[in-house]
Amino acid sequence: MTFEERARELVAKMTFAEKMAQLKYDAPAIERLGVPAYNWWNEALHGAARNGTATVFPQAIAMAASFNPELMEKVAVAISDEVRAKYNAVRKTGETQIYEGLTCWSPNINIFRDPRWGRGHETYGEDTYLTAVMGTAFIKGLQGDGKYRKTDATLKHYAVHSGPEGVRHGFNVDVSEKDLYETYLWAFKYCIDNAKPSAVMGAYNAVNGEPCCASKTLLEDILRGEFGFDGYVVSDCGAICDINNHHKVTENEAESAALAVNNGCDLNCGTAYQWLKTAAALNLIDEDTVTKSVERLFTARFRLGMFDEDCEYDNIPYDVIECDKHRALNRQMAQEGIVLLKNNGILPLDKSKKIAVIGPNADSVKVLLGNYNGVPSIYNTLLRGIIEESEARVNYAMGCDLCVADKALGDKSREAVACAENSDVVIMCMGLDPSYEGEEGDAYNAEMSGDKPDIELPDLQRKLIEKIVALGKPIIFVNVTGSCINLAYEDKNCDAVIQCFYPGAEGGTALADVIFGKVSPSGRLPVTFYKSTEDLPPFEDYSMKNRTYKFFKGEPLYPFGFGLTYTDIKENWIDENTAIITNTGNYDTNYSVLKYEYIPHKSLCGIKKIFIEKGQTIKVTF
Repeated sequence: MTFEERARELVAKMTFAEKMAQLKYDAPAIERLGVPAYNWWNEALHGAARNGTATVFPQAIAMAASFNPELMEKVAVAISDEVRAKYNAVRKTGETQIYEGLTCWSPNINIFRDPRWGRGHETYGEDTYLTAVMGTAFIKGLQGDGKYRKTDATLKHYAVHSGPEGVRHGFNVDVSEKDLYETYLWAFKYCIDNAKPSAVMGAYNAVNGEPCCASKTLLEDILRGEFGFDGYVVSDCGAICDINNHHKVTENEAESAALAVNNGCDLNCGTAYQWLKTAAALNLIDEDTVTKSVERLFTARFRLGMFDEDCEYDNIPYDVIECDKHRALNRQMAQEGIVLLKNNGILPLDKSKKIAVIGPNADSVKVLLGNYNGVPSIYNTLLRGIIEESEARVNYAMGCDLCVADKALGDKSREAVACAENSDVVIMCMGLDPSYEGEEGDAYNAEMSGDKPDIELPDLQRKLIEKIVALGKPIIFVNVTGSCINLAYEDKNCDAVIQCFYPGAEGGTALADVIFGKVSPSGRLPVTFYKSTEDLPPFEDYSMKNRTYKFFKGEPLYPFGFGLTYTDIKENWIDENTAIITNTGNYDTNYSVLKYEYIPHKSLCGIKKIFIEKGQTIKVTF
């Protein structure tokens, strides 16, 4: 029997009440049918998350900066190994709790249309093609290609979601058909066509008046109809209750639950579906509709091997978690996600130089981890990575707080100035952290509910940078953020500028590898770096006019796809599908060859990551 047939047979034995109960993310056991309780909620954005020790890979935006889909798939294989290992360790108890299951609510393939959006670092950037190919690679790595699914991947957040966080529960996006299909839905369709993800998660917001998790247009007409998606749909957490509480489309939770299920939202993260019995009593929903959703969910559970003894992934051992192989892979991805934006020749840095490492992000563990993360038992902050690789004295001073001064501790910049004055070169590790730019309700930026008010560095850091620049010392500026920050001052006044997105547990080691020349940098920007907040349209405007590299009319500080290496690379395009790449410099390097088309705007349509030795020539064909 097929998985679908087995699901239909099992579901046919359930009562209507039992079926409705299975549509909740914390699905109860049905003991008389041998169905164990199962909690559908798990996270795996850049590692097995929120369930103890795991290999914490770079945040999604950092992995996008690698422009390396093949490496991304290897990372996802490692993540799914660890998710399976954790599941295998508890499955014999007969049930799973939150973050222990095989249904991963990742990846986030929303388009990072505006750098003020707090959750942009969970995405693969502003480009539809880069998002699509990285997402496809991630899904394939998570789900595997065996008889059974290794884990389930979930595309989120469907659809047209990228802030503002503070009003997301009732926000309605007015979007043109052109922008809807060309930008906001494009990666969803590509991933469905090329990777067959198991699930899709609906967004909190509404699109053109229809709440996403109960939208006939989005779920039935487009997702299942036009795109041919045959998996299951899960709501974002609490999104069904938003339909009546914030969107005001329905009167109560029973009506909201019925509307969502009737339009194809199979699984509820939240409490709304506990009202399905009331909805059924009011004839707002029928058993056949519920049965269809339950069959989709149990097809997924059968496909994951939950009811069988011959699943090829059941023997993945616990020892795979944070193993040496995964840590080495993590280091490689962190290296390839670092983007060199300026270098006047100071890099690679002479290891014999006495170094001052200054900044609130230098010894921060938080900036390594991003969000939706696990807990590494072994990690290196940026400072520790530099100390371990340097052959001379390394002086350290925090210099200032991230954004809000702790006046009880006095002026930290005095120590930073002394530290810099007694060193040959300064490495400044500045920027933000995932609690300054993040999801609704994150700590530092409660007023903006996770979003940034602008793209400027906090005033405390700006004042510190100006004091250090005034000393006249050589400066390597390391910007640690998940998004674009205005770096015009740093570009003008520093000898080198490095963009280090939230780089994972091996971030400090990887940064030192790049700074001291163990590897040549090869990352590229997955987002445009603008010069000023004034370059941006209103945040709540979802029109793509004057947004991203495709439609921006101004001149960026650093364009999408920009990134330097330590060598000289020459690209000679013979025709639109063939490039001759020659390394005329003195360093071996990884290098991403990017193919663009003009339709009529510039648009990425091909990526090939190669390793090219000094003096070597490689023919790249798309």
